[in-house]
Amino acid sequence: MQKNRLLKIDNSDNVLVALVDLDPGIISYEELSINLPGEVKQKHKFLTTDLRKGEIIIMYGVPVGKANWDLKAGEVITIANVTHFAEEVTINEGGYDWLKPNIAQWEGRTFSGYHRQDGKVGTANYWLFVPLVFCENRNLKVIEEALSKGLGYYKPNKYEEYVRTKISSDSTFKSLASEKKVFENIDGIKFLYHHGGCGGTRQDSETLLRLLAGYVSHPNVAGATVLSLGCQHAQISWFQDIQKELYPKVEKPVIYLEQQKLLSEEKLITEAIDQTLEQLVIANKIKREPAGLDKLVVGLECGGSDGFSGISANPAVGHVSDLIVTLGGATVLSEFPELNGVEQNIVDRCVSRPVAEKFLKIQRAYEDKAKAVGSGFDMNPSPGNIKDGLITDAIKSAGAAKKGGKAPVIAILDYTEPVTEQGLNLLCTPGNDVESTTGLAGSGANIILFTTGLGTPTGNPITPVIKISSNTELFNRMNDLIDLDAGGITRGEATIEQVGEAFLEEIIAVASGQETKAMKLEQNDFIPWKRGVSL
Repeated sequence: MQKNRLLKIDNSDNVLVALVDLDPGIISYEELSINLPGEVKQKHKFLTTDLRKGEIIIMYGVPVGKANWDLKAGEVITIANVTHFAEEVTINEGGYDWLKPNIAQWEGRTFSGYHRQDGKVGTANYWLFVPLVFCENRNLKVIEEALSKGLGYYKPNKYEEYVRTKISSDSTFKSLASEKKVFENIDGIKFLYHHGGCGGTRQDSETLLRLLAGYVSHPNVAGATVLSLGCQHAQISWFQDIQKELYPKVEKPVIYLEQQKLLSEEKLITEAIDQTLEQLVIANKIKREPAGLDKLVVGLECGGSDGFSGISANPAVGHVSDLIVTLGGATVLSEFPELNGVEQNIVDRCVSRPVAEKFLKIQRAYEDKAKAVGSGFDMNPSPGNIKDGLITDAIKSAGAAKKGGKAPVIAILDYTEPVTEQGLNLLCTPGNDVESTTGLAGSGANIILFTTGLGTPTGNPITPVIKISSNTELFNRMNDLIDLDAGGITRGEATIEQVGEAFLEEIIAVASGQETKAMKLEQNDFIPWKRGVSL
């Protein structure tokens, strides 16, 4: 039963959020009595006061748009009558104070992870195959099929079985699903297919190599097999130099094979299999051991957002972020286009002027690139976002930024920069779901929290992705994709803090080996960002 019908997110807001569909007529909220001239759909917003043309709409306590013409109290704000607006940003020298959450119930808690030589702890133990150029994708596919089936990692899906059953009454396909893994402590062998490494610009190849270095050096990766053609931009020697630059303390087995130096394609593939199997025997000796929650590096991501994302799921994730930061861990907030309109809040929370200046420099350069091709951050909301009440980028951004909680911003990372400091980090990625999660894992996130209001099947090859719905209707409808539900918040059945604390318990379970829905469905999405305009 829906306890609440309306929500005012911040006392200074001049809009109310409809938590249920509202009919035309008089509606009351606290001391206000407002006439709704038409129906208001769930998740959409209407004005609490009259506005003249050019006056500002306030939501989440910040400016999120301005009126395109005179508007009356009770009118629903739309993409027609409201235009995106964001305030000018200034760097203030005053300090930032925040109230840390109570962490008493988690002090001394651990998860069961894989300890690495550099002091980091993995939440999984994968062997990774990495092509330095797209020319090796076909060889990767051959190796993937041979190793996944031969070592017991292959998971036949129900559609393959369905086709087999249709064409044959005597199928032996089912037996594959029950084959035991050869290497008990290796969670899987992952393959990073991509279309880069040659062609394009030299900067494209460098960005790709920096990203791949993050994956090879990731604490969830025991070791890697790297395939090179030989003549491409992305040379093995360049890759090794980047690894030494970004990850000088990481030591793990990495096999390098260059096809043009070998006698044949068959030689490349058999060498890759033989050498990998030798290393898997060694990597299999590593077992999960207890690790403090300060070893968590949690990526914060949203995709397919709706009008409830910034009210339920994102603030709950923000509370998780604050808990992890207080416990000594690290969190990473991504998607710079979705911080457009809340830059002042971010700047005010930066621990130093250089950190604030780095954020504004990257943010402004990114937006300038978008404007140069006739776009802009204000064009970020998708048709699905708009349909569900996110009508300006500032509204979307104010809700998206809630994933970062209230902790100070300790560091700003450009794309492919690794996380090196405990606390809340900001990572420059696009708003594109897969490009962003790809970047979060590449910078060291060993768990990713992914909130959604509309539903999305995104996962990652090496980092467990926990999906969280903003509303219960979505959780029930797409339960095969989504792990957790924050819908109780908008129904008044649970607080943001209660839901966030439940999320932290799920993180501990997943970090200790519990599979997420994305892992079970093998959603191994990997799309490198070429640093072009991607919103």
